[in-house]
Formats: sequence, C-alpha cells, structure tokens
Amino acid sequence: MTTARNIMHQGVDCVPEHETLDRAAQMMRDHHVGSLPVCGADNRLTGIITDRDIVVKCIASGHDPAKMTAAQLAVGTPVWVAADADEDEVLRLMEQHLIRRLPVLDNHQLVGMISEADLAMHLPGEKVAEYCKTLYSAPAT
Repeated sequence: MTTARNIMHQGVDCVPEHETLDRAAQMMRDHHVGSLPVCGADNRLTGIITDRDIVVKCIASGHDPAKMTAAQLAVGTPVWVAADADEDEVLRLMEQHLIRRLPVLDNHQLVGMISEADLAMHLPGEKVAEYCKTLYSAPAT
C-alpha cells in the first residue's frame, strides 16, 4: 500500500504566521516552490499560502506585502492528510478540495508536502489522470 509518507517530499519549511508576505515570497523563491505552509509559534500547521495568493489577495488588492502577514492571508482551516493515509485518501482530499498541494502531518507535526509532481512520480497513470481531470475540469475558484 502506498501511503502519504511514500508520496510526499520531505524537508518542508514553514513560514511563521507572524512573517510578512514579502519574506514569504523570498522563501518561495529561495526554495523554488509556489506555496508554503504557515505555522504557528508551536510549529503546528495553521494554513497554506501560494504565490498566487500573494499576488491576487495582497498586491492586486492594494495591500503592502511588507506589512501583511502570512496569518492574515492564510484564512480558513487548512486541509491536510495523515502520513499513514493511503493513496486513495490523498487523492480524495485533493480532488474534493480541488487543491494542488497537500500538507502531510504526523503526530500534529508537518513532515512533508504532496504536490502534483509527487502524484505523477509515485502513482499509477490512471489515478493521476483522474485527479487531473477532476481538478482541471472544475470551475475556477
């Protein structure tokens, strides 16, 4: 059985929720990623932000990324998966919530992230194709 732990990539850095969005963008640049999990003082997941979020919800809305924090942008309850969840649960969550990246938690601690590329590398083509069909045929949000 393939689990989330087998699919994910490790070594994920959180952006602290008090950190500004310009710093979050620099972290994304330095790590060559388009999203970052947001963590609280206890290092627990509180949200996730994307480069698109920074552009659309901050800059294009007239806010200053040097003043707006990750916590202010990452609203709502983050979707995540347990490290021991099977591949079908991973796909179900990503399809249900129409997301491209999924944080992986073990004992309430962030241990990795699953991206579309991770799915493509670790899952059968039919499952990846079904995920892509669901994700890319959904109305834009």
